[in-house]
Amino acid sequence: MTAGSIETNQPGPSRVTWISIVGTRPQFIKLGPICRAIEAYNEQGRSPQIQHRIIHTGQHYDHDVADLLFEQMRIPRPDHNLQAGSGSHGTQLAKMIERLEAVLLTEKPEWVINYGDTNSTLAGALVAARLHFAAAHVEAGCRSGQIAMPEEQARIVADHLSCLLLAPSQTAVDNLRLEGIGVEGDARNRRVAIVGDVTYDALLQNLGLADKLAEQSLRKFGMQDQSYYLLTLHRAENTDRVEHMCAILDAAESLDLPVLFPIHPRTKNVLAANGISLNGNLHVTTPLGYLEMLVLEKHARAILTDSGGVQKEAFYLRVPCVTLRENTEWPETVELGANRLAGASLERIRAAVTADHQAPEPSSPYGDGRAAQKIVHELQKFSLR
Repeated sequence: MTAGSIETNQPGPSRVTWISIVGTRPQFIKLGPICRAIEAYNEQGRSPQIQHRIIHTGQHYDHDVADLLFEQMRIPRPDHNLQAGSGSHGTQLAKMIERLEAVLLTEKPEWVINYGDTNSTLAGALVAARLHFAAAHVEAGCRSGQIAMPEEQARIVADHLSCLLLAPSQTAVDNLRLEGIGVEGDARNRRVAIVGDVTYDALLQNLGLADKLAEQSLRKFGMQDQSYYLLTLHRAENTDRVEHMCAILDAAESLDLPVLFPIHPRTKNVLAANGISLNGNLHVTTPLGYLEMLVLEKHARAILTDSGGVQKEAFYLRVPCVTLRENTEWPETVELGANRLAGASLERIRAAVTADHQAPEPSSPYGDGRAAQKIVHELQKFSLR
């Protein structure tokens, strides 16, 4: 049964199955508030009750990092782990699609919920569409304008194959309308709803816990409040072009304060393969848990990143952000003066770090921190049409 097929004059089911498909760190972070919102819905005794099943594709295959995130985000253990692992895009997608198909045919969900812009998102949207299960996309409508980016391709495909588009902002809604989604005359009768950014929910729900770790975490890395920069670097547009990565690292090494660098496995492998060494101004550490990352973001002088999620966390924490890309799918952060695009240029990165940044206004274009609650409401409302 697909969403939109329930006749409202017939008794509804006492329980429905929703499936969340996740496979990467940002998706685990988004999943946490959704799990809690579904639990809160069920605790109200409402009918139908929601059986929420979690599929972990295994796209991020560092089990220690994944286990830590599930523990810190208080996420139930996945019901299915597809163990797709690493490999080329084609190899990884093929494994996900084959294994997802078998699970979805067994579970027969009313909703397949896809998150963000990864290979897991793309695989989930494709399989749900082919099997005629209703799909919803969390973070619908985000666009960087760079179709060559794998993330942009995943966003577009997921949006056009979904029947419920859960947008984080008005800009995202406008992007969808430009593509004919949710406008009058949309033959598929897709629904677009502004719900806000579920990453903001996660931050608000976990910042108090993170604050309790602040002193311990800063001491662990030998850092003090506002006395260091934080660097993250993992996007293919930077790691696949050694000249980009070297320019970024040269810029970071030349800054006036130490740079804490939690290194992504992909970046680490590229550095090793090209014999690139790092100097003393870069303090390299292994990937961090979510709570520890929030601490280090909050207390940094500024953040340098090519991550969409880290851009938003910097925005919410009111920490200056320098984005190591020529574009962003979160343009509101730039428009409000909290984020500067510097690409992979040494000169532009250094200039952006030293430039004046405006702290964003307390009101956010990404909602009020209740996105997960609104997502559950939209899913339930749409399924009963």
